[in-house]
Amino acid sequence: MAVSAIALCSRVLLKLGARPIASFDEGTAEAEVAANLYPSVRDALLSAHAWSFATAQLRLPRLEAPPVADFSEAFQLPADFLRAISAGTAARGRGLRYRVIDQRLHTSSNEVFLTYVFRPYETDFPPFFDQLLIARLAAEFCIPITESTSRAEMLYRVAEAEFRRARLIDAQQDTPAALEDFPLVEVRGQ
Repeated sequence: MAVSAIALCSRVLLKLGARPIASFDEGTAEAEVAANLYPSVRDALLSAHAWSFATAQLRLPRLEAPPVADFSEAFQLPADFLRAISAGTAARGRGLRYRVIDQRLHTSSNEVFLTYVFRPYETDFPPFFDQLLIARLAAEFCIPITESTSRAEMLYRVAEAEFRRARLIDAQQDTPAALEDFPLVEVRGQ
């Protein structure tokens, strides 16, 4: 079920026994906690795994100014960039040596295709990620809202279990990884 950031935070607050919010700017303690913690928790969870719904590939635009050292070319990262997964050239999205520095990708190639984790809209989150985000937000909101450290610790354990479950569900949406360029496998094939 696709929901907004406010709806997600309201569900979290209800789980904690607090009143839901209608806006991040309504002036309540709940709204202030949600407004300050939600963006960083969301981005941290999105960055923690190469989620299928938050992974994209893009040809990067090359920048005029070269890097200071180590590489010969610099490329502009997209505005919604959270984390690089791999980089490649032509029709291959991996295999290129690179480094991300100051919102730019440095490499020695004159062309880069980047596979990366981006920040999707909340309405594009699948249900398993909604549940993970709610569980993690409940753990993060718990101390400021309820002042209960024991409850917060329990909620962090629940969030870790949700993270494992969500990763398992997400992994089932991809072809299993195969071993490539491994000498022992190549010898067995002869």
